[in-house]
Amino acid sequence: MNDSGGDSQLSLIEKLSRIFLDEPKDRDELMELLQKAQKRELMDLDALTMIEGVFQVSEIQVRDIMIPRSHMVVIDEETRYEDMLPMVTNSGHSRFPVIGDSRDEIIGILLAKDLLRYCNEDSRQDFDIKDVIRKPVFVPESKRLNVLLKDFRSNRNHMAIVVDEYSGVAGLVTIEDVLEQIVGDIDDEHDVEDIGNIRHLGVSRYTIKALTPIEEFNEYFESDFSDDEYDTIAGLIMKTLGHLPKRGESIVIGRYLFKVMSADSRRIKQLQLVLLPETKQADTEDD
Repeated sequence: MNDSGGDSQLSLIEKLSRIFLDEPKDRDELMELLQKAQKRELMDLDALTMIEGVFQVSEIQVRDIMIPRSHMVVIDEETRYEDMLPMVTNSGHSRFPVIGDSRDEIIGILLAKDLLRYCNEDSRQDFDIKDVIRKPVFVPESKRLNVLLKDFRSNRNHMAIVVDEYSGVAGLVTIEDVLEQIVGDIDDEHDVEDIGNIRHLGVSRYTIKALTPIEEFNEYFESDFSDDEYDTIAGLIMKTLGHLPKRGESIVIGRYLFKVMSADSRRIKQLQLVLLPETKQADTEDD
């Protein structure tokens, strides 16, 4: 009897079990086996990328993916209903932190859908934002994404306010931000107005999309990297390292310390950048 069609009928687990004849000793060996499985077409590339993303979320911290405080779209508790509608419509978001006297005083989260009940003029007279806001959830910058995702699922929250070590508001993070680390970018019709390729997180610290053009990077940081051989920061890093880096790898180029925060077997996705003092740069180059 001909078994040529047998492989197509095997489940993914049965196919992978053929590769795991020798039990992997650690995560790196497991990923190598999975990458071999993909090359042998026992699993597709999208599945491999998502598995890699699942591994990465256990090591990435909230501070690495959060929307920084300066880019948060917030609503003042004193804002009139009529003035809220344009803000909600133009932003395209579904959830908004509501602030008191300052951005450090988050009194609640407003869901856009909760404004619908006040659309007619009669009900609008009774509108009080404190009646519709939800209790905010606060998380530290250092929280791991896998723990945050578990909390989101158990508490049925989709947004959390990120606080720094002094309890000040550092930014916000959504369940979509976490899921994108696993499945890749989740685009919608409003993402064309995204905050851009470079996010300023704090003093001398940034997150950068790996596909940021060299020209844009040079203009932002007043640097002078050449774009003759490569067009993006990812290309600059791979050219300098001589290989495709893994998540967690770091490299110093000039006064710029790049750390790979998100990557898969095909590409670099997201970087963390620290601007080094001139003295630190000189010491690094001497080494």
